[in-house]
Amino acid sequence: MSTPNRETPRPAAGRAGIKKELPDRFKDYRHVWVFIELERGQVHPVSVELLGEGRKLADKLGVQLAGVVLGPPEEATRNAVAEAFAYGADMVYLVEAPLLADYRNEPFAKAMTDLVDTHKPEILLLGATTLGRDLAGSVATTLHTGLTADCTELDVDTDGSLAATRPTFGGSLLCTIYTLNCRPQMATVRPRVMPMPQRADRPVGRVIEHKLWLAEDEIVTKVLGFLPDSQSAKANLAYADVVVAGGLGLGGAENLQLVKNLARAIGAEHGCSRPLVQKGWMPADRQIGQTGKTIRPKLYIAAGISGAIQHRVGVEGADLIVAINTDPNAPIFDFAHLGIVTDAIRFLPALTEAFTRRLSPHSRDKLAS
Repeated sequence: MSTPNRETPRPAAGRAGIKKELPDRFKDYRHVWVFIELERGQVHPVSVELLGEGRKLADKLGVQLAGVVLGPPEEATRNAVAEAFAYGADMVYLVEAPLLADYRNEPFAKAMTDLVDTHKPEILLLGATTLGRDLAGSVATTLHTGLTADCTELDVDTDGSLAATRPTFGGSLLCTIYTLNCRPQMATVRPRVMPMPQRADRPVGRVIEHKLWLAEDEIVTKVLGFLPDSQSAKANLAYADVVVAGGLGLGGAENLQLVKNLARAIGAEHGCSRPLVQKGWMPADRQIGQTGKTIRPKLYIAAGISGAIQHRVGVEGADLIVAINTDPNAPIFDFAHLGIVTDAIRFLPALTEAFTRRLSPHSRDKLAS
């Protein structure tokens, strides 16, 4: 009598069904690192935000938080080291070299990968800036590890793995990504996604210096000079205290003037949702959301914006969200602090007039204080 074939049971679907066994060569990787990005000698705010988030991860894992500073041998670089300690770092890895005076992929990627190979961090976080995205991709590729880009949330799983959450499928879903069998676990986070931690004057702690083993003639790219951005006066939505934005509910490009008028009346920045940029109604630097700017204002007024996930993740850090929409079932009412069901085209002029009557030029500047 033949024995019936028995199929091997399949593991459960999803994260719980994945058997993780970290290769032995990665088991001594420890600690959380944050790349401290320097922008013309100044620490980029996103690095400070990541130090706050890195502190939480390090505490959950019971490991140390380290800053990584790459720069030329000058005072600004040393000041960046001090700032890392002021915002919670337990130690700082420092690479000082003239080749790091201006950002070039080759020397920065070489410095970072050498540091990782030598000191073996478990988690490496970078800002999703133009510089950070370029550097993170090169480092992850060189180290043959995973990289989760544009994260909106970072946490530690029950087994100590980094749980990196980001929107996907055009911003319609949120997914959590794990790097199970490689180290370091890498992630980038856009500016203003994480809150700014409190600064505390602390003495400079342990600084581990590392030499950059690279010569100028080994670098393909050359820096001939620095020209400041000709668009330096463009929108600064990410760091505005008050933002007014419009969406498709406004009906036409001409009605965006209503948003601009209100923004002007209260001393705010103005922006828009993604469909308006796609239609050419506003420039890309005014777009708010996962694929545009992430904002954390004290007041955000959204007029005619439905509130899809990709927009939500870009604004939910605001202290007060006021939504104006004709559709009482619009998703934006699920996360707005105050919802007004009405036609924004009629409501915005009345709101602007009311603010104009009540606010003097001096008091407008203090609206968000």
